[in-house]
Amino acid sequence: MRTDTASSSLQALDRLGGKIRTGHLDRLAVVYVRQSTMQQVDRHQESTRLQYALVDRAIALGWARSQVIVIDEDLGRSGSTAEGRPGFQRLVAEVGLDHVGLVLGIEISRLARSSRDWYQLLEVCAVFATLIADADGLYDPTSYNDRLLLGLKGTMSEAELHVLKQRMLEGKRAKARRGELALRLPMGYVRHPSGEVMKDPDEQARAVIETVFEQFERRGTLNAVLRYLVEHDLRLPYRLPSGVRKGEIDWRRPARMTLSNLLRNPTYAGAYVYGRRPVDPRRKIPGRPATGRTTAPAEHWEVLLKDRFPAYITWAQYERNLDQLHSNTAQGGGVVRKGPSLLSGLLICGRCGLRMATQYNNNCRGLRYTCSRMAVDYGEPLCQSLAGEVLDEEVRRLVFAALQPAALDISLQVAEDLEGERARQRQQWEQRLQRARYEAQRAERQYQAVEPENRLVARTLEQHWEAALEAQAALQHDYERFLAEQPSPVSAEERDQIRRLAADIPALWQAATTTDAERQAIVRQLIERVLVTVLDDSEQVTLEVHWAGGHRTRSRITRPVARLQQLSYYPQLLARVVALHEQGLACPEIARQLNSEHWRPAKRRKTFTGPMVATLLARQGLHSGTPKQQHTADLPRHPHEWLLGDLARALDMPSPTLFSWVRKRWVRARQVTHRGRDLWLIWADETECERLRARRQAPRQWARHVRVGDPPSTEHAA
Repeated sequence: MRTDTASSSLQALDRLGGKIRTGHLDRLAVVYVRQSTMQQVDRHQESTRLQYALVDRAIALGWARSQVIVIDEDLGRSGSTAEGRPGFQRLVAEVGLDHVGLVLGIEISRLARSSRDWYQLLEVCAVFATLIADADGLYDPTSYNDRLLLGLKGTMSEAELHVLKQRMLEGKRAKARRGELALRLPMGYVRHPSGEVMKDPDEQARAVIETVFEQFERRGTLNAVLRYLVEHDLRLPYRLPSGVRKGEIDWRRPARMTLSNLLRNPTYAGAYVYGRRPVDPRRKIPGRPATGRTTAPAEHWEVLLKDRFPAYITWAQYERNLDQLHSNTAQGGGVVRKGPSLLSGLLICGRCGLRMATQYNNNCRGLRYTCSRMAVDYGEPLCQSLAGEVLDEEVRRLVFAALQPAALDISLQVAEDLEGERARQRQQWEQRLQRARYEAQRAERQYQAVEPENRLVARTLEQHWEAALEAQAALQHDYERFLAEQPSPVSAEERDQIRRLAADIPALWQAATTTDAERQAIVRQLIERVLVTVLDDSEQVTLEVHWAGGHRTRSRITRPVARLQQLSYYPQLLARVVALHEQGLACPEIARQLNSEHWRPAKRRKTFTGPMVATLLARQGLHSGTPKQQHTADLPRHPHEWLLGDLARALDMPSPTLFSWVRKRWVRARQVTHRGRDLWLIWADETECERLRARRQAPRQWARHVRVGDPPSTEHAA
């Protein structure tokens, strides 16, 4: 009776204020119903009933029952945003279409917890003169006083949500700081009903997780670990978090992202971590609330408590794994690449500090390291470039010297690794067979326990039993094939052979069974980076090898260069050649004398020859007076025609290079026979000579960097 009296009094006050007019009654009255979570819908049913009872409130205010509609699509949805709330969006649309005369909610927080959404609804209601009502009264958004009151209520509603969130979040953080907040555990762990975290009780599940860490420490890359798991048909143990099979292990095939997350998870090192993957609002995508998570560095984790869980690896090994994963990226040097280069990804330019690129030519038989990053990005001149064979040879020598003292330890470790690897593989197969036998026996017990008269159930259980027996037989067949393909255990003879090979590391390095990728992997285990500096574009190159552990080794090598003028001792060489020529020695005799004095020419030649000495003399304006020049004195020629050797000396370039231009038809040449000899005559006036000199001085264009999967390049340097 009191409720009816209060409702009648409120109705009279509303009408007395003149807020409800005929135009409002001609339109719909909308009752908006919302609860924040499905838990509230299930447990707080009184609030839901109060909201549905607003239909009677609308009828009491003068609306017919047929004109009152209820929008309850947002039950179980948060009001912090309009996204994902189809009911609220429908309400705004109906108001915007001028279909609504009154909006009713039990309180403002039910309509919106965000000022942005609330003021949007308020503006639309003001434009179309739609009234808003809650348990406290009736409001007209076109009235300043009512609008002010509605704005205050909306602000308080948003502030209330903020306070509630902060209160709950601070409690959550306080619990996390004590290490008591129950976080989702990765595979390989289970939580006891008492709350204690322990390793998975399934022996096979633990063995697979341990295998992943062991293989990554040995192989160094995610792809190698993934290939190993696929090759040996190993699956990852995933315990189902929900459903009818909750808590059971679901064996799933390994994936690259799963392995990456496993190796980066500090839980496997026994650490309790909170705040490792915070949410960045800038990365959230509308309609996908699970996105926006980022991975924070360790120094930004809110909570890090070590030695809280049983560990699969040590914390030091966890940090090594992270360093290895970073070094496998392009920023860290990259993984082992295809090709014979030992230093791909490890070579640093000593001039600019940038990483040098690896280039192959001549169908991968030629190797070159080039610092071309600034030239590619900014059009600057090429920083430096050098042949790769001599550099790799020097690094190989340093690696052999570093490995020699540990040869015996290496041999013993290799033998132990082989035996341990084979034992782990057999153990994993035995665990899988044991699980298959158990499944078959359980299916048999279920079939035997059913009553024979229950034929429908018996047939189904019989099918399950047959399927389990077939799976066991197939697995047994695969295991026998695995044993047949595996080599026998390491014998005493094999141990002796391993020791002999380890004692002769160069032979092991050059063995046909040792791949380029394995050689690169050995170098990467010992060397962090190599700084290379070409001195004044000469044949002298300085090396600074940064070994793992912080030790550094400095060395100097001699690289092959294209021109004699690049040699650092070129002036002394010319002076010595002139001095020997003045002593009356012929070109072959001068060449033998230079070789005996350990002078070295450019490029890859080990010794000087007579024609090379003749070229050096011609550059000084001296003539060797060789019989060849005397025999060609009466050779008939056209104007501006040169013998190949004469033009090479005039252009200050090697004769073989000029001959290669003849074969490529970069010059005008003809072949003649004079006194029984085939000679090349090349036409070149002053303009042509200048053009050839410019081509000779032009920067060389080397083959591009070979990527994995690309066919080898066949380009040569000009």
